[in-house]
Amino acid sequence: ASAEVELDGTWAVRLGEEGRGPRTVAGTISAIRLDAVLGAAGLMRHCVTRAVHHARHREAFGSSLIDKPLMQNVLADLALESEAATTLAMRLAAAVDAGETELIRAAVPVAKFWVTKRATPVAAEAMECLGGNGYVEEHGLARVFRESPVTSMWEGTGNINALDVLRAMSLQPRSMEVLLGEIDRARGADPRLDKAVDEVATFLQAASREARRDPAAVEAGARWMVERLALVLQASLLLRHAPSPVATTFVATRVAGGGGALFGTLPVGRKTTQAIVDRALAD
Repeated sequence: ASAEVELDGTWAVRLGEEGRGPRTVAGTISAIRLDAVLGAAGLMRHCVTRAVHHARHREAFGSSLIDKPLMQNVLADLALESEAATTLAMRLAAAVDAGETELIRAAVPVAKFWVTKRATPVAAEAMECLGGNGYVEEHGLARVFRESPVTSMWEGTGNINALDVLRAMSLQPRSMEVLLGEIDRARGADPRLDKAVDEVATFLQAASREARRDPAAVEAGARWMVERLALVLQASLLLRHAPSPVATTFVATRVAGGGGALFGTLPVGRKTTQAIVDRALAD
């Protein structure tokens, strides 16, 4: 268990008015959700570091694993996912420091939904990079893998966060405008992202109109909408702050659909995967 708490004769002070517990605790929700995003990004980074370290020092068939083209593709894909998660988490942390409350309102549940769900497949693939050694309890990655789903479940599961984005769209439309404005700061950097952002904006407008007629239909599509928002937001941040091999590969695979469903399916050459893995090593 992540925690086992026993309260026996514990002294406590009530916060807020009696009978208004949910409203009192609501003020902490955004902070806890951001903490989950940071935790998930940290887990991903830990997994990538362990996988890359192993591949550097494990030799097979005459050379290090990290020099094998297919393994390098897997490691680059994992590093790509980790950097996208970290960049998004850091942007939201900066928004908290700067008091960007409207951006936080919409972007935090978007990030909580997506980043925390990506931690588990990253951990699973990183374990596979180590083979059976990664699976045994003594190594450590198995425990990271077991812990990884927790960040998605705490302070609202995926559905809860997706619905919260819909709630923000309905009750605080300005927060969605600010989020789209943040994404649009990369406008012109890559036409594939520009196209995806326009599609998401069109979908949001249609969903807003449809919500008045058929709320259930909009709710059913909430996960797709939030996933696309998360991906275009990550892509926008990477295009502004990451080197070209990282940003363009992310856009090609996560936004434009050029990659496969599993890690290690980057449709790029060795020069690009090498650059991405070298960046992960440098950090």
